[in-house]
Amino acid sequence: MTRPTGPWLLSGANGPTGVRQPPHEPGGPFPAAVLFDRDGTLVADVPYNGDPARVALMPGAREAVGAARAAGIPVGVVTNQSGVARGLLTPRQVDDVRLRVEELLGPFAVWAVCPHGQGEGCGCRKPAPGLILAACRRLGVPPARAVVIGDIGADVEAARAAGARGILVPTPATRPEETTAADTTAADLLAAVRLALDPAPVAAQAGPPRPDPGRATEEWRSSPAGPAGEPRRHRAAPAAVPRGHPALPTGEPR
Repeated sequence: MTRPTGPWLLSGANGPTGVRQPPHEPGGPFPAAVLFDRDGTLVADVPYNGDPARVALMPGAREAVGAARAAGIPVGVVTNQSGVARGLLTPRQVDDVRLRVEELLGPFAVWAVCPHGQGEGCGCRKPAPGLILAACRRLGVPPARAVVIGDIGADVEAARAAGARGILVPTPATRPEETTAADTTAADLLAAVRLALDPAPVAAQAGPPRPDPGRATEEWRSSPAGPAGEPRRHRAAPAAVPRGHPALPTGEPR
């Protein structure tokens, strides 16, 4: 099968809503969905990680996801994984890491994964809006009622392009100009969710960077890796490469 031009979409164990209680009121004060970036936001950013044993939660991740769920809001993940395009990750490895994240944080309502490289011209790779739009369609919520939380400029740029609200939680990987350009910043992940739940949001001053510490569709299972692309995330050369992977060239673009 030819690899799809759109993202891989997976639903959590509780189905497309991801919550057991009745959905919140559409016109209520809370967002209709909270979508998290994965690497550097929910879990430590290990470049091209396909090993569940190397998954480590970022500070406050469990509390932040729990706070959104406690408000009855579906939570999802939107993540670039261009390691698939580069031949450094298989779909099975991406899924194994997803399952480990859900062991640690519980099931998410939706996962939207871009397996493409920058040169492939897809519309889902952040900062393009495709991941967010696809996740919102799966959840049945308007993008304008969604909040996207991430750690680099591409996350909040994708939110802006989709018409969603973006909140940046800076880490050492976040460039100063990305923090300056963000409409809303938060000192940590729990503060970001509290801002998302605020019916009258006000941009928060960014604090010090945080330290690094379902079911698959047929497209997910059968899609082969595509042509090599650029790194999974917009960053400088990675500090480490997963075990068994060849060294990556330096000076790669963010």
